[in-house]
Amino acid sequence: MVHPWQDTTLPASERAADLLARMTAQERLAQLYSVWPGSDAQESGDVAPLQHEVAERVDLEALLPHGLGQVTRPFGTAPVEPAEGAARLAALQERVRAANRFALPAVAHEECLTGFTAWQAAVFPTPLAWGASFDPELVGRMAAAIGESMRAVGVHQGLAPVLDVVRDPRWGRTEESIGEDPYLVATIGTAYVQGLQSAGIIATLKHFAGYGASRGARNHAPVSIGPRELADVILPPFEMAVREGGARSVMPAYNDLDGLPAHAHQALLTHLLREDWGFTGTVVSDYFGVSFLESAHGVTGSRAGAAALALTAGVDVELPAVRCFGAGAAAPQDAVDRAALRVLTQKCELGLLDPDWTPGPAAASPVDLDPPHMRLLARELAEESVILLANADGALPLAHDARIAVVGPLADDPAAMLGCYTFPRHVGVEHPELPMGLAVPTLLQALRAELPEAVFVADPADADVCVVVAGDRSGLFGRGTSGEGCDAADLELPDDQGDLLDGALASGTPAVLVLLTGRPYALGRWADRLAGVVQAFFPGEEGGGAVAGVLSGRVNPSGRLPVSVPREPTGQPWTYLAPPLGHRGEASSLDPTPLFPFGHGLSYTTFAWDVSPVPGELPTDGEVTVRVTVTNTGGHSGAEVVQLYLHDPVGRVARPVVRLVGYARVPLAPGESAEVEATFHADLAAYTGPEGHRIVDPGTLELRFGASSTAIHHRVPLTLTGPERTVGHERRLRCEMRVK
Repeated sequence: MVHPWQDTTLPASERAADLLARMTAQERLAQLYSVWPGSDAQESGDVAPLQHEVAERVDLEALLPHGLGQVTRPFGTAPVEPAEGAARLAALQERVRAANRFALPAVAHEECLTGFTAWQAAVFPTPLAWGASFDPELVGRMAAAIGESMRAVGVHQGLAPVLDVVRDPRWGRTEESIGEDPYLVATIGTAYVQGLQSAGIIATLKHFAGYGASRGARNHAPVSIGPRELADVILPPFEMAVREGGARSVMPAYNDLDGLPAHAHQALLTHLLREDWGFTGTVVSDYFGVSFLESAHGVTGSRAGAAALALTAGVDVELPAVRCFGAGAAAPQDAVDRAALRVLTQKCELGLLDPDWTPGPAAASPVDLDPPHMRLLARELAEESVILLANADGALPLAHDARIAVVGPLADDPAAMLGCYTFPRHVGVEHPELPMGLAVPTLLQALRAELPEAVFVADPADADVCVVVAGDRSGLFGRGTSGEGCDAADLELPDDQGDLLDGALASGTPAVLVLLTGRPYALGRWADRLAGVVQAFFPGEEGGGAVAGVLSGRVNPSGRLPVSVPREPTGQPWTYLAPPLGHRGEASSLDPTPLFPFGHGLSYTTFAWDVSPVPGELPTDGEVTVRVTVTNTGGHSGAEVVQLYLHDPVGRVARPVVRLVGYARVPLAPGESAEVEATFHADLAAYTGPEGHRIVDPGTLELRFGASSTAIHHRVPLTLTGPERTVGHERRLRCEMRVK
């Protein structure tokens, strides 16, 4: 007999409800937790905060007869050959199914921020590099390729993207973030969600919300921001990823918001996320986030109490392993049933309730997680993300027959290309006997291949140019200079690399600084002394070739800064999204003006801009189309990034002087022109007013077209007319930018 929950012609919600009704209370609860195979075998190097304090062994044989919600990181916990890992996961799924009376499998989840975090898997550029590309379409293609590789080995859910807006770049997880502007984070992050889910992998938005705005840029620390900053800066990327991207899972943050932990925040996880935004997926805890309600936040005195708080607030699944949601959970049954229904509905949507579902290969078969097409994608994104910050007197590109000294501890180290959520830096560093598992050319290797006629010398004084390679080593919890738990006291170049740069400059040879980092660093000390500066944010397995291509001129740089580069190492936090009092003024001796502003990036060619006139008035519920023509006036093919900023000189609350509301990459051959058409809706001028509602008010505005947040080419004045409007979550979220 086929029960309704097995009938594939019925809606997922009906099938899940029928199955839920047949389950015991313990079977329902079992769908709400995970197990983490192999985590108890880790001898050193936590990969989750305080893992050594809270992780416990579980009796799998006792758990499985009730069923199982999730399996944690079957590929990302320890090195395993991809084919062997797929076979092991399939065997585990068969074991899970055989043990419970409904033959239900578990959802397998993995990290996938810069690619599938598995041994031998492709490593793409870090999210700051996605932001630097200003190319959502390419990021979407990358995410789809990542999803396809995960799906092929039996994984169902990816714990990405990170949608935290950078508020203080000293924070170690800046490298995992897309940038300091919520519109850039929203559009790039939404493209990632759409790409990953197009491959059948659930995308998980994190960290909801405010994690990147912690006090003192400390990881795992309290967040003290006002409701307006939360609404207008922190939340928009999550809203777009839910409303437009259709994200199917959300992960709460570790932090509290003004004293209320996100994992117990009903207003955030239920009222806003579900009731206002219409989210219908699952909320999965950050690793040990439910336990931390007791052990770190102190808002309850027991595990059962932590489970009750989290489930009532809207958390559906406890990750990475069962600790609070077990048999002793004291949550109301309706909260358990609500969460179980969401989990079962999602399993149904994944096909896991279908009678013909199979777990995958029963025996190991060849699996290539770093195929040529993925390396090509990695190269394309890396090349688009490299930023030329400075180029004095045309020092770059390098002459093909130059005498070149390449110095710095990262010049010939593949680790310089990799962020903290790549497998080699996340897990592989704890297995020094293990080969990296994929080819990651160093910058020195790539530059030698790029310039075969050049002569490479060791002494800067004997060279025509000295390339100084500086930056970060990614790691976890203090085991690096960038990454989760690797926060910085200031923005001075780490590990005395500033002294190295001073030494190179002292040789008298023109010096080009190449930065391979996970955050921006203060460069004012050398601002007028360097021949050139190239910035790459952990550019991935093909990053060496991408940076070398920019240095040689094969690649015309088109990356733009997703975060400002400060002049001085102290005086943080600061981002370009500051109201007038947040900028330079005579009332303070500290000047926060960055050395290189948000959106900045140079090219080896030149561009001319021309804007067509537009009507001067716009209703508070209307829209206007503005056209700008961009012409490549130089001798090289290149891409300009047209950036549209909004300036609102008078508001009911203090507003940022400018903020990004649209952008478009415009690739052009020499002499070629293209028209960029921007449709600006008055909704994009909305902000949270004094009463706590988002409003569009009448008055003057200025649309600013520029090559960065400060390099403005054209200003378009507008006057909003009509009544003040209160806008909700049905408002327009983006400015459509079309290149013709």
